[in-house]
Amino acid sequence: MNRACILAVAAALLVSTACRQDMQDQPKYKPLGQNTFYPDGRNSRPVPANTIAIDELNDTDPYHTGMSNGAFLETIPAAVDLKLLNRGRDRYDIYCSPCHGRLGDGNGMVAQRGLRAPADFHTDRLRSVPPGYLFQVISNGYGAMGDYGDQVPVDDRWAIVAYIRALQLSRNASLNDVPADGRAQLGVQP
Repeated sequence: MNRACILAVAAALLVSTACRQDMQDQPKYKPLGQNTFYPDGRNSRPVPANTIAIDELNDTDPYHTGMSNGAFLETIPAAVDLKLLNRGRDRYDIYCSPCHGRLGDGNGMVAQRGLRAPADFHTDRLRSVPPGYLFQVISNGYGAMGDYGDQVPVDDRWAIVAYIRALQLSRNASLNDVPADGRAQLGVQP
């Protein structure tokens, strides 16, 4: 009886291992292999002319890096208009306000939950940094802040920088900075 049981177990093991097919043994086309389906006989298809892989674009111009000749850009390399500021506000509210707060004062939900408080954009130091610096920090991260280069497109990063500048200006503006026709809208006589 013992011998019959051992033989049955051995037969079951032999049958179960014989049906195994590993991934490396699966039917597939290898990149440099031959293929009779295509006229050129190759498995790999040639890359279409003038194509760039979306994740391999490596532009090193000032617009994509925030720097020119080793220095941060002193101006925003886009037309700053209401459309750009609205886009910047929208992207800022999504990506930045959870940490930096809607006002840019560093009092977002992250700080309110007891985690490390992020930078306050209204400090003298951050008001004086060039826009290229802010772009670089958004792109590559700094300190406890992670990088957003892969999540936020270049155009939106510049829109966020423009909106941060608008936040900084609005917080530190005086009534004299408002044009005369804007003062009337505020209910103040010119």
